[in-house]
Amino acid sequence: MAAGPYNYSYIFKYIIIGDMGVGKSCLLHQFTEKKFMADCPHTIGVEFGTRIIEVCGQKIKLQIWDTAGQERFRAVTRSYYRGAAGALMVYDITRRSTYNHLSSWLTDARNLTNPNTVIFLIGNKSDLDGQRDVTYEEARQFAEENGLMFVEASAKTGENVEEAFLETAKKIYQNIQDGSLDLNAAESGVQHKPSAPRTLNNDQQPTKESCAC
Repeated sequence: MAAGPYNYSYIFKYIIIGDMGVGKSCLLHQFTEKKFMADCPHTIGVEFGTRIIEVCGQKIKLQIWDTAGQERFRAVTRSYYRGAAGALMVYDITRRSTYNHLSSWLTDARNLTNPNTVIFLIGNKSDLDGQRDVTYEEARQFAEENGLMFVEASAKTGENVEEAFLETAKKIYQNIQDGSLDLNAAESGVQHKPSAPRTLNNDQQPTKESCAC
């Protein structure tokens, strides 16, 4: 097996959820391709993207499922929630209706993922601050009240896009290290793929890394 694209220790499954038109596909494209898609078509069902990142010295492959926001696809997209280690929940800071629907999206995420799924709230289109319809403060309060990580980002400029995906991965990795995420559970959303076998002497015990990053 070639060392290049297969040289990673873990696979994390992500889902991206939120109303139609909030920029979910554009965020995914910005993260995986580092480009902005100006004419981003609405997703039908689900789209898929991958990227290998590094967290605390470990290479991690992110498998990211971008779900359609239209109600008629909800039955299809709900099946992708299961086994997600991370969920990026997106609203548009210029459209209050997309913010008002977050409680519904969060209910789905809580009910259909495992209790340790890391949910990250993203207020997209921060580059359109002049058209803002949702304040940073109220979104941050919503995130705090619901135990979510939160950032405002722009799929157009790339601002905070990388941070949202990476911070989610760091939290998942932290949950693995402290034992709160069971890798043997099918719904954990994490697969462990040792990049190189290591042998231990009888008197050696594997040590857990503590991640301070």
